[in-house]
Parts: sequence; C-alpha cells; structure tokens
Amino acid sequence: MIGPDGSQLGIKALPDALQLAREQDLDLVEVAGQANPPVVKVMDFGKYKYEEAQRAKESRRKSTNISIKEMKYRPKIGVGDFDTKTRKVAQFLSEGHKVKITIMFRGREVFHPELGAKILDSIAEQVTAVGKVETHARLDGRNMTMVLAPDKRAQAAAKREPREAAPPPPPSGGPAVPAGPALSAATAPPESQG
Repeated sequence: MIGPDGSQLGIKALPDALQLAREQDLDLVEVAGQANPPVVKVMDFGKYKYEEAQRAKESRRKSTNISIKEMKYRPKIGVGDFDTKTRKVAQFLSEGHKVKITIMFRGREVFHPELGAKILDSIAEQVTAVGKVETHARLDGRNMTMVLAPDKRAQAAAKREPREAAPPPPPSGGPAVPAGPALSAATAPPESQG
C-alpha cells in the first residue's frame, strides 16, 4: 500500500486499507492489479483524473498537426490555372502542410510523361522559397505524383530577404521620386472617340 505522499505503508488487509483511505477522505485506487499482492494507492482520484486530462490537453496543444493536402493538375493546364494552383500549393507549404501534386493523364496523354514531369519541375522551381521535394516524380498508372514538404530554412531565409533587399530611403533634401515613369492626368494620351 502506498500513502498519499508516496510513502510505502506496507502490506495491509483490504478493510484496513479502506478504513485508512476513508479517515483521510481520499480514495483507494488499485495501481498494479497483477502484482502479488496487488498494489493500491491512497489518493484523490478526481484530482488525478483532472491532472491527467490537463496533461493530455497540453500535449495535444504542443503537437503540430501536419496533414497532406493534394493539388491536381492536367498536362494541358492553362497558365492562369497553373499560377492559381501553384500559389495555393505555396500557401499550404507556408502553413506547414505537406502537398501531394498529382498530374492526371487521360487517353493518349499517358504516352507523354515528359509533359507531366515538366509541369512538376516548374512547380518545384516556383515553390523553392517555401518547400522542397520530398518524393520525386513517379508514374503510377495514369497519374504522376510528387510530394512537397515545407522547408523551414528556406522560409526563414525568404522572410529575411525582403528586409535586406528594401530600397534605400530617399535623400533628406527633397521629396521621393518614383522609380518608373508616371503619367499624370495632364500628360496622359487623349482617349480616342469613336
């Protein structure tokens, strides 16, 4: 029998152990039932369960939940669709998710896997700032797949880079001059009337 402070109380009969627990207004909990004789502990079981739940909650909060997102492309994808999907892939990677890229072939497209590999290479090239290739392109039936994983070092470098590449402040002598030619309303070409 173990006391509430963790001290060994020795071997006691069940009625004696129950009486001891009741005197301290605590519970008698069986800790190791397979031992000979069984080991019991005097404790506040409600408090114990509460602390267990708090520890489990804390460990769930600390663990990151990484899920695998999937983005599907086609070999004949348009430039606008490609850019939109690739931006979404970069967003998933920056949020810490892995992304599975799938190129779906239909009909005779499967005889030209180089088209799918070209698309996968351009995706990997565009997201190098936030991710890296974890599983390289491989053909699986009518689909070609590749898995991208977030790259923490590249993301940290990309966050530092814009601050370092910022243009210098204008000289304190006058107003800032825009970098490119600017058209004002007076110099804008007149609209043709038809």
